[in-house]
Amino acid sequence: MLLIIGKNASIYTSYDRILRELNLDKPSSTAPFKPVTRIDYYYFAKENEFYTREKIITEYMAKEVAPKINWKITKDTASFSGVHCQKATTYFKGRNWIAWFAPDLPFQSGPWKLNGLPGLIIDAYDDKGDVKFQFSGIDNLDTPPTTAEQKSLAAHFYYGPTIKFPENAKLTTKADLDKLRETRDRDPLGFAKASAPNDGRIVKMGMSTTGVSHTVINNPIELPEKKDK
Repeated sequence: MLLIIGKNASIYTSYDRILRELNLDKPSSTAPFKPVTRIDYYYFAKENEFYTREKIITEYMAKEVAPKINWKITKDTASFSGVHCQKATTYFKGRNWIAWFAPDLPFQSGPWKLNGLPGLIIDAYDDKGDVKFQFSGIDNLDTPPTTAEQKSLAAHFYYGPTIKFPENAKLTTKADLDKLRETRDRDPLGFAKASAPNDGRIVKMGMSTTGVSHTVINNPIELPEKKDK
C-alpha cells in the first residue's frame, strides 16, 4: 500500500495495483496474481472531508464527513527506520488501535482511515494483531526520477504535483455507493450485463483470476461498533 501526502491532503491507495497498471509488477509465471484493492481513500484535513474512490463500471467518489477519532496520546516513544515516533491509542471502527505518529512530520494523515494525530501516522495495528500497517520507508516525490521505473511512476496519475480527483469521477454519497456495491455483489452477471453497452460483447463471470476466493470476508477491517450501555 502507498500513502501519498500533500500539505493538506492525502491518498491511501494500492502500490501493487499501480505497478500492475504500468506493467511493472513482473509477476512470476507460476504464481497467481496477488489480489489488490480497488478502493482508494482521500482525506482533506482542512476541509474535514473524506472520500472513497471506487470503480464499479464508472469511477465514483463518495463523500462523507471525515471520521472523528478520539485519540489518547501517551508518553511512550519509539523509532521506525530512524523516524522518531510517539504512541497513541483509540477505539475506532470496532477495533482497539495502537498507532505511532511522527511529531516532526506535521501531517494529520495516516494509512486507511486513521488520521487526526499531530504528526504523520507511521505504524499502526489493532490490539489482536489482526490488522497491521507497517512502515517501509518514505520517498520524496520532488526528487527527479532517474531509473526507467521511477520515470514511469512519476508520470502516473497519483504522482502528480497536486492531489486531485480522477477527471471522469462521478460524485455520490457513501450510502448510494454502498447500495450500488450490494446490487453488484447480489447478481454480478446481471449487473455487468445491465451496465455494459449493447455492442455484442459477451460478459463472462468465472473463477477468480487471482487464485483467491473473494466471496466471503471472514475478518473485515471494519467491525460493528460496540454500543454504549
